[in-house]
Amino acid sequence: MRILVDVTHPAHVHFFKHAIHAWQRRGHEIIITARHKDVAVDLLSAYGFDFIDLGPARKGFIGLSAELAIRNTKLTRVIRRMQPDVLTAIAGVFIAQTGWLTRTPSVVFTDTERDALSNAITFPFASAICTPSCFQGAVPSHKHIVYEGYHELAYLHPHFFQPDPEALKAFGLHPDERYIVVRLVSLESAVYFRGGKGVRDAMEIVRRLESFGRVLISAEEALPSQLAPYRLTHRPELIHHLLYYAALFFGDSLTMASECAMLGTPAISISTITAGTIQEQAEVYGLVFAFTDPYRGQEQALAKAEELLSLHESNVWRERRQRLLAEKIDVTPFIVDAVEQFGPRERILRKKP
Repeated sequence: MRILVDVTHPAHVHFFKHAIHAWQRRGHEIIITARHKDVAVDLLSAYGFDFIDLGPARKGFIGLSAELAIRNTKLTRVIRRMQPDVLTAIAGVFIAQTGWLTRTPSVVFTDTERDALSNAITFPFASAICTPSCFQGAVPSHKHIVYEGYHELAYLHPHFFQPDPEALKAFGLHPDERYIVVRLVSLESAVYFRGGKGVRDAMEIVRRLESFGRVLISAEEALPSQLAPYRLTHRPELIHHLLYYAALFFGDSLTMASECAMLGTPAISISTITAGTIQEQAEVYGLVFAFTDPYRGQEQALAKAEELLSLHESNVWRERRQRLLAEKIDVTPFIVDAVEQFGPRERILRKKP
């Protein structure tokens, strides 16, 4: 069988990498199409994956609209030339539309309710939509496949990920050094508050947290001069080892907060946006602390961070992680099976009870 995997974000590389290896072991041919978004292409190269470069991500409504038209045209050409049996992606707007146009089945994985527009132009065209059980958005019932897990368990489940303290050397850290990882999704959120983000003053965050340990900032864009000394320079394929050994995560990336929950690292999520995954990880497992107030959120989050960093209770977080792992599935086998069932002469996958 020939499977096309469309990668549009760095987290998607992690999500599919073990499934790709599993499909290859089963004799399937894998085609990867890629989009320049943050370090997505760097990750594909670091893992040794061959891929077809379909161009950069664009910003703003006009830019994204243009990208949709241009990328769909390029992707359609790839599909017609290489004739995959099934398409798959996270979010899936590109594969759903091109799959519908080329009569190629598409399997979409999503955990993001807030992307209402993206979901609206994806779900009608997709063959199947797979979501975690905590997903709170509306999905056509005849296409909806629900599973007990999180995207991040496709690559951070203990079956695939084992933390290595030696990896910290790549970040200039000693295994016994205490540090906090701060994530700023964009330059704008690093400097001042804007819609959808709760970070109002990144320098205040650094000043208050560095008394508890070294502060490392991960950011997609260049940082202002006052934050540059804290910038994390790293090999992106090692980031999860860094998160595992961190004393705390603090930032506006919901994906990275969820990754920390999988690793047993306490996470402070500061964003006016939330998700069913973050809500469950906060309310059921106590591994994420979410602050959504656009004006008081930063102060509330910093107070909680200082409280957690004062406790030195690492065993608590590992125990909570063990409970999560016991109640959730290893997501990679689910990905493998869900996509394979849309191959030639295979039955259509129906919603599980």
